[in-house]
Order: sequence, then C-alpha cells, then structure tokens
Amino acid sequence: MHRLATTLARLLVLLTACCSAWSPSVFAEPARRVAHAFGTATIEGRPVRLVTLYQGATDSALALGIEPVGVVESWLERPMYRYLRDDLPGDVRYLGLETQPDLEALAGLAPDLIVGARYRHAAVYPLLSRIAPTVVADNAYDFEALLALMGEATGRQARARALLDAWQARVTDFRCRAAATLGDAWPQSASVVSFRADHARLYYDGFARSILDQVGLRRPDGQDGSGWGIKLVSRESLPAMDADVIFVFMRDDPAVAELHRDWTAHPLWRNLAAVERGRVYYVDPVTWNMGAGIQAANRLLDELYAHYGLDHGEGARC
Repeated sequence: MHRLATTLARLLVLLTACCSAWSPSVFAEPARRVAHAFGTATIEGRPVRLVTLYQGATDSALALGIEPVGVVESWLERPMYRYLRDDLPGDVRYLGLETQPDLEALAGLAPDLIVGARYRHAAVYPLLSRIAPTVVADNAYDFEALLALMGEATGRQARARALLDAWQARVTDFRCRAAATLGDAWPQSASVVSFRADHARLYYDGFARSILDQVGLRRPDGQDGSGWGIKLVSRESLPAMDADVIFVFMRDDPAVAELHRDWTAHPLWRNLAAVERGRVYYVDPVTWNMGAGIQAANRLLDELYAHYGLDHGEGARC
C-alpha cells in the first residue's frame, strides 16, 4: 500500500507537466464518450500520442495507422515481436512488461490515450485514468472488439470497420474453400495444445480457439468447458487432446523440448487420430497465442490456408 501511495504521489507531480505537453491537434474534434470494461472515457478529438499496454493493442494500433509513443515489451523476441518491430517508430519507449508497466515513465510520455486490458490492468486502472483517458478491453483475446474499441477511441472508426470487413470476407472465403476442397472431410475437429516445461495446456478458449471457431473447425467432445482450458500434467491425460487435427505451439526451451519428446514418444500420443493421420501441425506461438490483434489473426488465417492447401491469392474468390 505504501508503494502504491508513493507511486501515486509521483504521478500526480508528473500530471501537471503532462497536461501542458499534450499536442493541440488532439482537440481538433469534439469530445466523445467511449464505453469500455471499466466505465466510460471522455476523449478529445483524435489522439496522436498513444500508449499500448498489451500486445493485441500494439498490433491493432499499427493496423490502424497509429505509431504508439509507448508500448510494453513482448513475451518472446524481445523487445518486440518481429512481425511488428519494423512498423514501430525508432524512438518508441518500452515500458516494461504488460504485467507491471512503468507508470512513471508512461506519465512522462504525456499520452493522449492509454489502452489496457482488464485481466492485466484492473489494479492500476485508477492511476492510468488520472494520467490520460484510458480504455480497457474486456476480453484481451477478442481482437475484433478490441479493434472496434480502438477505432472509436482514436476517431478511426472507418479504418477499423474496413479491417473488420476484410477479415470477415476472408473467414467466409476460407469456410467456402475448405468445404469445397475437403468435401465430407470438412468440418474437422481441432485441438489447440501448448507444451510447457512441466505440463501441456489444452485450450478451450483464447485467441487461436476463437479464430478456429469462426472458420468452422469444430471443438472436440469434452472441450466446451468454461475458462481458458485445462492443464494436462501427465502422459495419461493425452487422450484429452484427441481430434481430427491438433495445432501445437511451444517455446524454444530445452525443458519444453524434453517434455515434448517424452510425451510424443508415448503410445497414447501415437494412438491419437490426428497423429495417425499426419494432421499434427506445429505453429508459431506468437501468431497463435501472443499477438492477439487483427494482424496476428490474419497471419494465423494465412497458416490455416497453407495447412489445408487452399488458394487465397489476389483475385481468387470462392
């Protein structure tokens, strides 16, 4: 509590300087009230000094044509995922991890708008909202709702809508091509699995699972539970992964590799339907789990087109 009070005191000193440093251009448009997970934010004009406090927000900001002045570090490929790195300005300020952003450094950036996530920033939201107008995503993996929220908050609704319309067109195209190409073999059931150092995770929800639902890949029996999913702590739980196709992502780590070798050598793994049919696909953990924005979603869909051998070139329509 003492640490929080000290941080608040320092931030209040910085707020006076921040207010005088805001760009006049943000007030070129009338104020609007934007609803978000923790209430309503009043935003003046089109913010130009944006701070993003989780990865999906950084992805979405760049898709909207906004160069953030401050971002949090990525979980892999630090300080930022390679697919986003080249689009960030050279002087962007890294503010630590999304679980513990540097609020003093953030306040010093004099932002016009801050974007956070409920599951990460509930405790610090009162401080964030005193630094600058702050919008908070309710579900950090709902990239479509996030993009719509950020489009509204930044005055770029038309751009957000165009991106979402293009996404839905691609989803429709994929579903059509998959049905036409695979015939009776479509739709398939799919499991999303992540191997860790001491367990495996089977995802019932999350970024990748939400996209697989959209494109028509079914959930296997028993994978409709609440929450993100379950931890599988022994090889005897391998049958819980059973599906027509299994998508696997994992970090490049010796302990993870050792567990993966041990589990995939077990007869229960070899007896899974996806293994027997050669339908286990190893995918990028950044794209499938960590990116969590519209750009990552399109990259994931690119991988699905490739896995199923479906044409999605320019001008090709189902």
